[in-house]
Amino acid sequence: MIGRLRRDAGQAFPIYVVMVAGLLFLVFAFFAVGKASALRNGAQGAADAAALAAARQARDEFEAPFLASLPEDLLDAYLQSHPVGGCSAAQGLADANKADVRNCLPIPGGYRDRIQVEVDGRNKVDSPVLPGSKQTYAKAKATAVIEFRCSWTSVDLNEDSIRDIFFFTCGSDFLEIRPSSPPPWSQVSKILYDVHLVDN
Repeated sequence: MIGRLRRDAGQAFPIYVVMVAGLLFLVFAFFAVGKASALRNGAQGAADAAALAAARQARDEFEAPFLASLPEDLLDAYLQSHPVGGCSAAQGLADANKADVRNCLPIPGGYRDRIQVEVDGRNKVDSPVLPGSKQTYAKAKATAVIEFRCSWTSVDLNEDSIRDIFFFTCGSDFLEIRPSSPPPWSQVSKILYDVHLVDN
């Protein structure tokens, strides 16, 4: 009877080994998936921050041409087709979030310009249970828009076809700009243009 119990115990031991090995594999797999998810979330945060930084820089660099009086149609054309830049600010925010900008693409769009940023995280997934993970980095993409948010009109005080005052209504904000003495662009750009993230 004792010999039979020993044989049964000997036969069960490999099963226990397999079960323990399977449980350890599951633990490592769950850990790897959790780490990959955390790295992916971190990369997405870096991409979001970089895209917003690039969009804000682009907005700051627009500086509508209020340095002299302009015909109304020229200002309208500018508001729809100004140059879009800003990518130099993206890397700073990506770097602060442990990522590197792989691509930054300004996309002009009239009253609604976009900047799309792609980043690579700096930390590897590096899991022994996920093949190829030793050289796998989290990647993410984000898109921010710079959107003109106002309606506007202008007046020609001297009836010389030159608009002397521009009035902008931007939600609850009202802005008056005289091209002969324009306010600092840093004071008005945040009123005229909204910056926010959109789905890619």
